[in-house]
Amino acid sequence: MDERDIKAKMAVVGYVVDDTLAVALHLAMTLKRPLLLEGAAGVGKTDVARALADMLETRLIRLQCYEGLDANTAIYEWNYQRQLLAIKAHEKSEMDADELESHVFSDKYLLKRPLLEAISENMAPILLIDEIDRADTEFEAYLLEVLADYQITVPELGTIKATTIPHVILTSNGTRDLSDALRRRCLYSYLDYPDMDKELAIIRARMPQIDGKIAKQITAFVQSLRKEDLEKIPGIAETLDWAAALSGLNIDQFDGDIAKLHSTLICLLKTEADLNSVTLEVTSRLAGKAA
Repeated sequence: MDERDIKAKMAVVGYVVDDTLAVALHLAMTLKRPLLLEGAAGVGKTDVARALADMLETRLIRLQCYEGLDANTAIYEWNYQRQLLAIKAHEKSEMDADELESHVFSDKYLLKRPLLEAISENMAPILLIDEIDRADTEFEAYLLEVLADYQITVPELGTIKATTIPHVILTSNGTRDLSDALRRRCLYSYLDYPDMDKELAIIRARMPQIDGKIAKQITAFVQSLRKEDLEKIPGIAETLDWAAALSGLNIDQFDGDIAKLHSTLICLLKTEADLNSVTLEVTSRLAGKAA
C-alpha cells in the first residue's frame, strides 16, 4: 500500500489526508516506526489514528496521557481482589505456598492496560498514545524502552514479547518539549489548521448531505474567523459541529438573519472572551466576506 492508496482509502473512511501526511503514514507502516503527530489542539491528530484503524479494519487502543500517569495504569495491574479471593478459597486446600503463588500470579489475574494490550493482539492494532506531552518525563523514558523492543517484563511472569508489532501514533499539542530521544525514535509530521480547499473537502467528506454553496460559505467564514484575535482558535471538530448546527436550523445562506447566525457561534467559540470579542458586527463582516 503506497501513499496514493492511503489517501484514497482514508478518504473512504472520512479522513482527508494531504500528500505529506500520506507519506508519513506509509513510511510508519512500512518501517514499523512510531509516528509523532504534533500540532495545535483541534487539527485532527487523534482522528488520524481512528481513521487508520477504520481503514485497516483493526482495533484502536488508546492511552490518554496526563500528569502523573504511571506504568501500572499504562501497562498492567494485578487484579488484587480476585487474587485475595483465590487465596482465601485455597486456604484449606493441599496447594503449597509456591503453587499458590504461581496460581495467583498467572495470566488469569493480570489486568492488561493499553501498552500490554497492544503487543498482545493477534492482529496488529493501532496504538494511540494521545497527548504524550501531558505525561511526565519519567513515563516518557519508560515508554521509550517499550517502543524500542516491543516487549514488557512482568516480574512475576517474565518477559512478554509482542505477538504483533502495533502501528503506533503519538500526538502532542506542544505543551512541553519532548525529549530528543523520543523524537529520534519516531517519524514526525506536523499538522496545521487546514487551508480552504482541505477544510471544504473535510466538510463534504463528513457531511455529504450538506449543500455545496453553504459548505463553501461555512469554510470561508471559519477560515476568516481564525485570523481574528482569539484565545482559542476553532478546530476542525468545531467547524463540523457548526455545519451540523446550521443544517439542523435550516440556515442555508449567510445573507439572511445575521442575529440567528451569530447565536450559533457557540459551536465555534469556546471562551467568554472570544464570545465577547466576536460581536454581531464582526459576524456580519465575516459573513459578508463568506457569502
